[in-house]
Amino acid sequence: MARRLSILAQKDPRLILITGDLGFGVLTEFAQRFPRQYLNAGVAEQNMLGVAVGLALEGRVAVVYSIANFPTLRCLEQIRNDACYHEANVKIVAIGGGFSYGPLGISHHATEDIAIMRALPGMTVVSPGDRWEAGEAIESIVSTPGTAYLRLDKSYAKTDPVSGARFELGRFRRVREGRDVSMLATGGILGCAMQAAGALEDRGIRCRVYSVHTIKPFDHMELARAVAETGGIVTVEEHTLDGGLGGAVAESCLDTGLRPRAFARLGLAGEFSSIVGSQEYLRKRYRLDAESIALSVERLLRAKTPDPVV
Repeated sequence: MARRLSILAQKDPRLILITGDLGFGVLTEFAQRFPRQYLNAGVAEQNMLGVAVGLALEGRVAVVYSIANFPTLRCLEQIRNDACYHEANVKIVAIGGGFSYGPLGISHHATEDIAIMRALPGMTVVSPGDRWEAGEAIESIVSTPGTAYLRLDKSYAKTDPVSGARFELGRFRRVREGRDVSMLATGGILGCAMQAAGALEDRGIRCRVYSVHTIKPFDHMELARAVAETGGIVTVEEHTLDGGLGGAVAESCLDTGLRPRAFARLGLAGEFSSIVGSQEYLRKRYRLDAESIALSVERLLRAKTPDPVV
């Protein structure tokens, strides 16, 4: 992310990076190379957003950087009233989506941010699943007018793009082929979805996997293809089920008259992630690890016994 921002800053002197007193190992080189395009706002995230909006309204492209909950939940009023309402060129880059900061507890678990950010008018919401998508996403949101939220994860899938691959905001990325069921994952948990798909193939279930790197705007057309071409839809997210990826998929299906042969949402079901531990440990505890995902897909297909796809 920092390397891509450095390239963008060199090309565009309007770009300014503002941090909430963190990321020094990641941002040190940027700060040294572009001292007039870098600002540490301190542990004052609401002020950081206010400064970013002011700079954006004066013609700058302001990128703010902090741990996911702090530039979102703590700054919601500034994001809503100042950035989104004025269509300001403010790009909120959040590190630590989901359980990334697992040992630090609920204050650092970002498990409601997608739902909150996608509810805001004019907000672009991006949640990359691998390193390639993360690099492409930062360039895309910087070049797209308006306010955007980029949710980064400490984990990532090893889904290298095929030659000539192109990243497009608002389009799902198909990373595995299959016809029995479609798995739609957002964020670094895409890696678990891919592992689950591999395990399912060994059990005779061919699983198509999508990286839903853009939650808003939403790819209604590709979802319609997945519904029509595969035996069911399963969403996977390191996030609450209320208002997250699964909610967006369900809304799209109802709004457009789609009826998946089978449907399930995997994520946090109406609870706080009150346990502490590593990201891997928490995924197992909340049944979001690869084996738990595979078992959930198997149960869904057995329960629904979908019609064969020809």
